[in-house]
Amino acid sequence: MVEAAAVRIEGKGEADVLSIGSLQVADPGPSQVLIEVEAAGLNRADILQRRGHYPAPPGVPADVPGLEYAGKVAAVGDGVSHRKVGDRVMGIVAGGGMASHLVCHERETIAVPEGMRISDAAAIPEVYLTAYDALFVQGGLSLGQRVLLHSVGSGVGTAALQLCKVAGATAIGTSRSQDKLERCEKLGLHVGVLAEDKQFAKAVLEATGGAGVDLILDTVGAAYLEDNLRCLTLGGTMIVIGLMGGALGSLALGALLNKRARIAGSVLRSRPLEEKIALAQRFERAVVPLLQNGALEPVVDRVMPMQEIAEAHRYLESNASFGKVVMTWS
Repeated sequence: MVEAAAVRIEGKGEADVLSIGSLQVADPGPSQVLIEVEAAGLNRADILQRRGHYPAPPGVPADVPGLEYAGKVAAVGDGVSHRKVGDRVMGIVAGGGMASHLVCHERETIAVPEGMRISDAAAIPEVYLTAYDALFVQGGLSLGQRVLLHSVGSGVGTAALQLCKVAGATAIGTSRSQDKLERCEKLGLHVGVLAEDKQFAKAVLEATGGAGVDLILDTVGAAYLEDNLRCLTLGGTMIVIGLMGGALGSLALGALLNKRARIAGSVLRSRPLEEKIALAQRFERAVVPLLQNGALEPVVDRVMPMQEIAEAHRYLESNASFGKVVMTWS
């Protein structure tokens, strides 16, 4: 048993309910490893959990946020063969990522690219795994397709944008910030759309000569539903990965039928262990080499000490960040 430092959520509410406390972490069991966490990415899911809108699933600390981590293996359980003590690893967890130690299955871990700063590695797992899974595994993205990325300046957005670039896809991105759109151009954005008053379909259709897009990665939800359907080409696909714009919306089913469109939802947190392992292994084979050779690069807005977690939450809620906010224990 390890007594770890941890961010604790003391009730539901604003950022001042966050504090640094302690957490008892069990020794690793068979096929498990104990990770000494050095850095963890901050996500909007952490804000939702703090507010009481996104409770942790059974089996993880209910009041310790954090869906991703980067650090090193501190101890291994019986039967571990994939990792050894001292290995630098990163990965996603269902909760408890903002503790100084955590336990997970060895095959859920992903090797940190050689030479990469651990704070950069902490900006990878949640956004790159989410984007890779949504674009390629769920969305079937292929060479030459057109993709619409909402909130393109976010962590998931900047990750998805770079993945589209290496896949040879045309990326169209929306944002409520012109500055973020301009910064995304350096990452490979072909067309930037300023989504004022939640309107974007006209600009997207003009940019594609009326053809629309093959795939939409939607982080907004209900507020964008109608315009998203207008933007899809015949046989297009929309993958919903976030509901920041609401969870309930109306849909013209006739248009859905006429376009033979497909709408799917995707979330990583609640997936069973077997699916998480399969995705981690696939990601390590397909994406980590691109991070290693510099074809992909995590976009980090700022790195902050874990003791400033409340301030970090307020900053992320301000929507001023571009890319990821990362918290460190040192």
